[in-house]
Amino acid sequence: MNMTKVEQRPLGSQGLVVSCQGLGTMGMTAFYDVKGQETSEEEKINTIGAALESGINFLDTAWMYQNFQTGEANEALVGKALKKYGREKFIVATKFGIGFQNVNGKFDMFVSGKPDFIKQQLADSLKRLGTEYVDLYYMHRMDPTTPIEETMACLLELQKEGKIKYVGLSECTPEELERAHKVMPISAIEMEYSLNTRDIEKTLLPVARKLGVGIVAYSPLGRGLLSGAITNKEDLSDTDFRKGNPRFNGGNLEKNLEKTKKLEEFAKKKGFSVGQIALAWVHSRGKDVFPIPGTKSSKRILENARAASIVLDEKECKEIEEIIGDTHGERYDERGMKSTFQERLDKK
Repeated sequence: MNMTKVEQRPLGSQGLVVSCQGLGTMGMTAFYDVKGQETSEEEKINTIGAALESGINFLDTAWMYQNFQTGEANEALVGKALKKYGREKFIVATKFGIGFQNVNGKFDMFVSGKPDFIKQQLADSLKRLGTEYVDLYYMHRMDPTTPIEETMACLLELQKEGKIKYVGLSECTPEELERAHKVMPISAIEMEYSLNTRDIEKTLLPVARKLGVGIVAYSPLGRGLLSGAITNKEDLSDTDFRKGNPRFNGGNLEKNLEKTKKLEEFAKKKGFSVGQIALAWVHSRGKDVFPIPGTKSSKRILENARAASIVLDEKECKEIEEIIGDTHGERYDERGMKSTFQERLDKK
């Protein structure tokens, strides 16, 4: 079988070069838990190896991607893959800014962009990853209590120390991006972007492009809604966070999956899977858009990699967009939406 190699290209304008499609590793250890799809650590690491063979060297993880029941940290898993295949072969992106505190026996999330917190999380990340530096260090969520200039000054210091190479923001507003960029050049913004979520197109995309900032598209398969892997809510284990996601609840899941079935019909006519077409659409948004679909499967890695070479013309893209239309339900629950860029934009 001929293996499709994903091309490498600049992410942003600061010198960072990565595979045009990355691998989101979050679901390998936490948050996603589909019944009957338990995966061994060996297979997860092999999946990262299969990504590398496909030309995918861009790995996305985060400090907060950890299973608090098992204690398994996503960065530690990625670290094992780096050790097995060679650190120098990968571009590693991780994130800081979200922490957890024990409140009455329950984990409560908080956001911080304060220098001491950043340095502590970076120290944790470097130890787990087993590396001396992070290629791309994102601020995971914006801290309304700390001026972003203060956060960026700290990151500039860490860059000078050689602990991080490039900097990114996630779930930022256009104003926050511009303010941050004035202190330290931003290489990329990581935002949810898919056929199901296009909010950034009229707000953030123009600003990012004006500044020469790349766009990393997380959840490009709509958290599984566009992959064909989920057929009903019962596919999800009780520990899967999507059980509480509005797009998977209150009749919304059935409506959203009905659209996916129609897209699947389009995909079959083209000779591809529905997931490949959904990813190809994200790639069609521009050379500065880098989707990072997640998977635990070596087989799915190969399927996703082929999507990077699918070319959709303008007519096909419009047809695809009309099939999906407006997605039913917000992308997070009420609490989760409070830390998104839309929440802060809506308050202006």
